[in-house]
Amino acid sequence: MPSSRGGLEGPLWRSIAVFRFASLAYVCVLVLRDADRYAHPLAAGGVLLVMLAWSGVTAAGYARPAGRGWPLLLADLGVLLAIMAVTPWVMGRAALVAGLPTLTVAWLAGPVLAWAVSGGRRRGAVAALVAGGVDLLTRERISQSSLTGVILMLLAGVVVGHVARLAVTAEERLQRAVELEAATRERERLARDIHDSVLQVLALVQRRGAQLDGEGGELARLAGEQEAALRALIGRAGGPAPDDGGTLDLRDLIDRYASATVAVSAPATPVGLPARAARELAAAVGAALENVARHADGRAWVLIEDEEETVTVSVRDEGPGIPAGRLAEAAAQGRLGVAQSIRGRVADLGGEARIVSAPGAGTEIELVVPRSGR
Repeated sequence: MPSSRGGLEGPLWRSIAVFRFASLAYVCVLVLRDADRYAHPLAAGGVLLVMLAWSGVTAAGYARPAGRGWPLLLADLGVLLAIMAVTPWVMGRAALVAGLPTLTVAWLAGPVLAWAVSGGRRRGAVAALVAGGVDLLTRERISQSSLTGVILMLLAGVVVGHVARLAVTAEERLQRAVELEAATRERERLARDIHDSVLQVLALVQRRGAQLDGEGGELARLAGEQEAALRALIGRAGGPAPDDGGTLDLRDLIDRYASATVAVSAPATPVGLPARAARELAAAVGAALENVARHADGRAWVLIEDEEETVTVSVRDEGPGIPAGRLAEAAAQGRLGVAQSIRGRVADLGGEARIVSAPGAGTEIELVVPRSGR
């Protein structure tokens, strides 16, 4: 898919435009030298004008990211093939038998390079094989030098395509690094400002009102909940959301559930998982905490364990527990909260959900997923 970026790819497109005009100048020199041996020398001049005009069109079209799509790419290759098709008539059989260079010479590499930059190695190789094959068909005899030219063009398409993809990847990583740095600075600024004011006030209200009854005690409890929620918000504020090809720190996703009634314990170092696996595992934890809020007293403890091959998240409460057979009965009645929201998500990641519970003894849900996700 053509890239919409103009950053690191921009110089590559400008280089292709320069190459087209430079190679066209070389073609003009060869035509002036050999025109007297062509069957239709005036037609050769017309072909040169077409090549000049098309070089200008592509230079302007590829300069805009929106113009680097299939319409211009196909037209670019089509114009090249059309010029190749008229070359035998313009030059004549005698000139081709004599081994004179064809009208396109090095200029034919321009569309190949454009395809390579727009789509990488494979697209560059396809354009090179098409252009090289047609070039060989227009010749009266195939020499070692003509085969070498086709091979060099194929290598150029592959190498330039590879470099172009590396440029796109580097640009994406640079963008993520800039976003992460900006988010980290904003998080630190928020943490300093809030810690010096709001969090201290909320903590003071909670401590002073903890022993009060009635509305004073309720106010202290609410202040404690807001303090915990605000601390969790500071910990994840501004964090970038990579695409499914990146990784996420599972701690950032689960910290959002921390509150006065939900305690989250996590390793000091990042717990990296593929983005999709991290989001699905965090959603399963959220579903488990919803069950705690609905069926228990709302208090829960979440523990994140980062092991070598797996990541385990445990959600424990001290509620009434789950009677034997209750989960199977709920699934049979169509209530699939645990079956789909928790077990289903973890199973899709190639992991396992273990539920340990007994009436009056609380419930512990242990979610284990492989490090690589699925």
